[in-house]
Amino acid sequence: MRTYDDAFSGQRIFPGKGKIYVRGDSKVFRFQNGKTESLFLQRKNPRRISWTVLYRRQHRKGISEEVAKKRSRRTVKAQRAIVGADLNLIKERRNMRPEARTAARSQAIKEAKEKRAAAQSAKKADKAKSAAQAAKGQTSRIQSKQGARGAPMKVAAKTR
Repeated sequence: MRTYDDAFSGQRIFPGKGKIYVRGDSKVFRFQNGKTESLFLQRKNPRRISWTVLYRRQHRKGISEEVAKKRSRRTVKAQRAIVGADLNLIKERRNMRPEARTAARSQAIKEAKEKRAAAQSAKKADKAKSAAQAAKGQTSRIQSKQGARGAPMKVAAKTR
């Protein structure tokens, strides 16, 4: 038996049922009932009417669970080198034992502290030296910021 699809709702029309509407350009439209024909002639959009097949397809209604679920792809983690550390070094550090890592970290912290202390003591010694020179009267002349940067001295005018 031959069935047709409704031009508006998308539902099946069985033999002996429905209406046929032929437009002026000889295009044939088949409708299940007067309701779908009326909505079609009012130029209603079937995608906005909730009981039509187009609406249900667009809003994913009535799809079985198996079909609806898509396999989600697992994200592949890509490891890249960071500035100052190549990939091999990163992998090596990741595979380190926790004890070795903590020991290396504490060693690095200790070295950084020693370096900072040495820099501070050098700064103190330099400050003490300049203070001693100032006490003796060997003060260097006061220098402007531009002079400290290496700007040439201003030439004093010799004539009026």
